[in-house]
Parts: sequence; C-alpha cells; structure tokens
Amino acid sequence: MRQLERTITLKDLALLVVGVVIGSGIFIVPATVLNLLQGDVGAALLVWLFGGLLSLLGALTYGELGAMKPEAGGIYVFIREAFGRFPAFLFGWTLFFAIAPGAIATLANAFVGYLGEFVTLGDSAGKLVAAGMVVVLAALNVKGTRESTRVTVWATVIKASAVVIMSVALLAAGPGLSSHGASLLPRELSLSMLPAIGIAMIGVLWAYEGWQWVTFSAGETVDPHRTFPRGIAIGTALIIAIYILGNIAYVAALGPAASMQSESIASTAVSAEFGADAGRLVAVPILIAIFSAANGAVLTGSPAFFAMARDNLFFRRLGEVHSTFGTPAFSIGSFCVWAILLAVTGTFQQLLTYTVFTGWIFYALGAASIFMYRRTQPSAARPFRVPGYPLTPILFVGAAAAIVLNTLVTQPQQGLMGIGVVFVGAPAYFVWARRSRGEDAGTGGGTDNLTQRRRNTERV
Repeated sequence: MRQLERTITLKDLALLVVGVVIGSGIFIVPATVLNLLQGDVGAALLVWLFGGLLSLLGALTYGELGAMKPEAGGIYVFIREAFGRFPAFLFGWTLFFAIAPGAIATLANAFVGYLGEFVTLGDSAGKLVAAGMVVVLAALNVKGTRESTRVTVWATVIKASAVVIMSVALLAAGPGLSSHGASLLPRELSLSMLPAIGIAMIGVLWAYEGWQWVTFSAGETVDPHRTFPRGIAIGTALIIAIYILGNIAYVAALGPAASMQSESIASTAVSAEFGADAGRLVAVPILIAIFSAANGAVLTGSPAFFAMARDNLFFRRLGEVHSTFGTPAFSIGSFCVWAILLAVTGTFQQLLTYTVFTGWIFYALGAASIFMYRRTQPSAARPFRVPGYPLTPILFVGAAAAIVLNTLVTQPQQGLMGIGVVFVGAPAYFVWARRSRGEDAGTGGGTDNLTQRRRNTERV
C-alpha cells in the first residue's frame, strides 16, 4: 500500500508552525484581551506570555511523541496507541466535522472581510470568494505536499516579517507605554480576576491555535526523529516572540483605552501613526497571513483523516494516496468541500463557538499519552526527550484541563453543546469499528492485521 512521501524539512516545519498559527488572531484578539482585563496592559501581556509558554510546553511534549512515533496522524495516533481507538476516533471525528473545516471557513470569511478594504463585495460575491479560496487551497494541496509547503513557507516569511516591521515601526513612532500611563507589569493580580483571565486565555489560545496540527504531518517529515521536535519547538518560540512584540507595539501607539475600542487594532494603530492609507495597506499582510494559515490547516489536517481511514475507522477513500501526486487527495478534497459548505452557510460560527474548547480536551489527552508510553514502553527509542519530564507535560495537561473546566463553569451552555457535538460521533464509531473487526476476521488477521497495517503506515 502506497505511503505518503517525506518532503518536509526542518526549516519547512518551523515555518509551517508559524504559518499555521499566525492568521487573523494577532490582528484582532489583543483588543478583546485588554477589554476583558479592563485595560491592564501588564495583565494582558502576562496572559499572552502564559498562553505562549503553555503552547511551548505542549510543543516540547509532542516533540518527544512525534519523534518516537513519526506517523501520519499525529495526535490521533498518540491517543489511539495510548488510550484506545474510541477516544482517538472522537478526536478525528470532531476534527473532520467541526474544528478543521470550521477553522478554514472562519479564515475564508475573514479573508473576504479584509478584501473589502480594496474592493466592495456583496453577500453573494463574498461567498463566492470564500468558496474560491478554499478550492484554490484544495487544488494546491492535492497537487503536492512540496508545493503546498513552499507556498506556506514564503507566505510565512512575508507575513512574519510584516508583523515584525510593523511592530518596530510603531514602537519607534508611537508615544510609548509610559506616555499612556501603561506598564509592562500588571496593576494587580487577585483571585477575583481568574474568571476574566480564563476567558481571555481562550481567545489567546485561539490565536496560538495551530502548533498542535503540525503533529499530523510527522509522517511527511524528513528525518522526523531529529527534525520534528526541533521544528515544532523553534516555530512555537518564534510565535511567542512575535505576539509579545506585536501586543506591546499596539499599546505603545494607541494606549490602552483606544486599543480596547478597536475592532481591527493593527489597522487602527498604523493609521494613527502613519495615516489612513498606510492603515489600509496593513490589510495586505493580513490577507497573506489568513491565506497561509488556511493553507497550513489543509496541509496538516488531511493526514489525520488519512490515518483514520487506514485504521478502517473512517471513509475508506480518505486513506488512498493519489497515484500521480502522492498526496491524500480524496481526504483533502472531502473536508475542503465541507469547509466550503460551512463558509457559505455561516454555520461555522456556531460550530466553532461550541467546539473550539473541546480541542483542548484532546490536546491534553494526546500529551498525557507520554506517561503511558514511558510506563509501557520504557526501552523504546526516544531520539528526543522532553526537558523537565514529568513536570513539563503535567503543567501542560493541567493547564489545558483548567481551561476546559473554566469554560464549562463560565459558559456552561456552550461547553455542554461542544461535548454533545463530540459524542454525536459515538454511534458512527461503533459502525466503523464493527466493519473493521469484520474485515480483520475475514482476512484472518484480527489484532495482528491491525498491527501490520500500523507498521505499514510507518514505512516510507
């Protein structure tokens, strides 16, 4: 059975992390966080730093897991091997029907919104543009992983450079933090602030969302035992630096009060310092950022569905490799079609509202698999060991669990609806699992046949 080709290098992987993560979040979320924390710049920066460090702890944990098990599917594979196929399937189900296409649909609609800075689009035209963007992404990724990665790398270089240049220019031209009465240190930190910090953290983690997705591409990474842990850690560290710099620059230019009131803080800050025309030009790197993030989501998401299909736990055609392009073409096309439907109907907004936090249940579960592997496979080859074990994964899993619990407490209706969306997949699992057992029995393979399929998936 033909396998996916390994074409992603260390540079590609690090930039892919940055490319998937930096979408519209850094241009929008800072104002929301400041509002939730009542204009306390120091507290807001602390939340951004904590969210980044939490992401880095998770990236380091997944670095060990990805180097140990460099298969297509990433988190799905980690959960499957450590906790069984049922929770792994629920993760893949939620990823396919809500998280991945919802994220792509969100980015496609954000692309249309920022395109409005240059051309007036009606409702129907906007939907056509959003759908057309997803079609282009699907075609690009079907054609080849190498080509799609190259586009993401160049787009990432452009948008990351644009954010850094913009931030430095705002720091140089703006009045500065002190002139606005702002400080890098929090005004106060108390237990009464925890609910607001928790809700702010959800927005920040959404802005950081995406580094986890790179685990799905471990099966397409060159020399993954060395490349994967280094690439995911370097990429995540770069994002933290870019995000902290951007947040400080916005407030240095506008001050806390104006920053809180802005719906497009990057454009507002640039317009304030360099004029309205310059503010409009900010839309260009934002458009590139959105396209790059959506492309990275398509590139990294499809291998998870490919792995599920190879386990006979999803539509079989999603496990096929295109004879000419060497990509999981049907996997890419199928969830891109679903993303288009979500984008043109607007239902992605409800889906993401309910399921954005549920991803963290599975991210925590995937990271917790490291304890199972350490206990059940103590002598297995580990080219990379997470620094600070067991504290590093414990902190990540604990913080992720706290975020989930905070959501259930502060937004119980959304939280329960999200969990409901996840468990809608339970009946589907039992249908596919029964079919899988029947096929294994028919080939006389049983569990051994499943094991052999997994070994085949690991081969290049």
